[in-house]
Amino acid sequence: MTVIGSATPRGAIPPTRTHDLDAVVVGAGGAGLYAALELKQELGPEARIGVISKLYPSRSHTGAAQGGVCAALGNTEEDHWEWHWFDTVKGGDYLVDQDAAEVMCRDAVETIINLEHLGLPFDRTEDGLINQRRFGGHTRNYGEGPVRRSCFAADRTGHAILQTLFQQCIKHEVVFFDEYQVLDLALPGGPAGPVSGVIALQLSTSELHAFRARAVLFATGGYGKVFKVTSNAHTLTGDGMAIPYRRGLPLEDMEFFQFHPTGMYKLGFLLSEAMRGEGGVLLNDRGERFMERYAPTMKDLASRDVVSRSIYLEIAEGRGIGGGDFVHLDVRHLGAEVLNKKLPDMSGFIRTYFGLEPLTDLVPIQPTAHYAMGGVPTDIDGRVLADETGRVVPGFYAAGEVACVSVHGANRLGTNSLLDILVFGRRAGKKMAAELANLPEPIVDADAEASVQARISGLLAGSEGERPAVIRAELQEVMFAKCGVYRTEELLTECRDAVAALRVRAQRLLVQDKGCRYNTDLGDALELEYLLDCAEATVASALARKESRGGHAREDFAERDDVGWLKHTFASRDPASGSMSLAYKPVTITKFEPRARTY
Repeated sequence: MTVIGSATPRGAIPPTRTHDLDAVVVGAGGAGLYAALELKQELGPEARIGVISKLYPSRSHTGAAQGGVCAALGNTEEDHWEWHWFDTVKGGDYLVDQDAAEVMCRDAVETIINLEHLGLPFDRTEDGLINQRRFGGHTRNYGEGPVRRSCFAADRTGHAILQTLFQQCIKHEVVFFDEYQVLDLALPGGPAGPVSGVIALQLSTSELHAFRARAVLFATGGYGKVFKVTSNAHTLTGDGMAIPYRRGLPLEDMEFFQFHPTGMYKLGFLLSEAMRGEGGVLLNDRGERFMERYAPTMKDLASRDVVSRSIYLEIAEGRGIGGGDFVHLDVRHLGAEVLNKKLPDMSGFIRTYFGLEPLTDLVPIQPTAHYAMGGVPTDIDGRVLADETGRVVPGFYAAGEVACVSVHGANRLGTNSLLDILVFGRRAGKKMAAELANLPEPIVDADAEASVQARISGLLAGSEGERPAVIRAELQEVMFAKCGVYRTEELLTECRDAVAALRVRAQRLLVQDKGCRYNTDLGDALELEYLLDCAEATVASALARKESRGGHAREDFAERDDVGWLKHTFASRDPASGSMSLAYKPVTITKFEPRARTY
């Protein structure tokens, strides 16, 4: 057996090492950590729970979430979970499965209080309660006006969640495998399951490791790096979506990708909705507060898809700043107390990256690719669905942005992302613990291990081809330009053909670094393959959906079509032929009948 860290010939792949665990969690963000913590607490200290992450856990993208996590606590004004439920359904343009959204909004209060008991340092009111601020799309009494529902820790809420859960996992002796990249699922029986673990590459040595387990949870985040301008970290390349997709499992609602209205111009870094929640406003080239025209009640705190499209309309009609492709965010009137104490990180970003002073200067912003509403389909307990009929894959779970429950529908409501990872990460962990004893013993998936071996060896052995970075840049450019905020049949068809051509070119990639220690060249090649898979599913789903709904805006089909398209898209790829197919599943409606959205 190869010893980790031992010398290995350049270009050679060491033999696979094996780890036997009870359950494996892939991803060390909020969803993965909460699931791992619940597994340990439910099963006891003897349970062998492993968390695998491409990154050291405290670098997971949950830490970038800024403005808050929502729950109808009613600490600063009257609020009810039913109002939150309505806002979630409306915000998702009625593509939300209402039974799942009800679970999330009901569970929110208990989940936030539990997180507080775990040690999260929320900002406090003068009475010592968890403080709350306004956020886009959150209203009182079913849409009458804004309400304070977002619980926050300054503008570092995600960071506080990540640190709290990581420390609790360390306390409960969860085992971490940091800097391992998962490359495949062990599915010896095919896509119907059961799952028997995962196969991963140790980044420091290029050793392959087989993690055998009865249960596997994917909590790997999104795939925003498929777009040129994005708020997402470099590591968010859709690994956890592409791996099951390649094995014949479906991806749900991939056409719905959220563009956050206030990305820093050209950089994509996020300036959280919290800045507008505290009173910041958007201005066009004339100095007009233009959101009053598009959303007269909620104004700058309308849902994100509405605000992003409004910005693009202002720019298209010549009211971008100086005739350019951006507008201004004005926070000058908030004052030093708010900017430096409640919004210190974002104020620092503006000063550091733009060289501007938010107390005196207007800030240039543009919509940035931010969040995937679609992903691996699951039920309310995180169990992965094998198809649109609801058949469950035994032993396979997903939570967080990689998953589609669907509680976000066509457009995620601000602060529901952190709530999603907490509620459904926790629920998935509990369900895994409850089902573990009844799941079969893991079986070796020799075909998967051999396939991964061949894939890595082939990339390292090649001496001709294109650099992954070249193809990735072209992919990001075409996806941002032709599958972005506004779409048409022509643009999407061009995008589909371009992605297909890039996929052909990616069959011959040149990995110049043949070494085995932190081979980022190899990592780029592997991640490019995942991005191409996600792009393929996204464009095909968008091309088929002939309506405008939430984050999917078609200029050639400008209206929402509830008769033809009130349904979820399931995109599948045949592992043998590579051919794609689309199927559909009805939206679950329990209380709120679809109606036109107004803000």
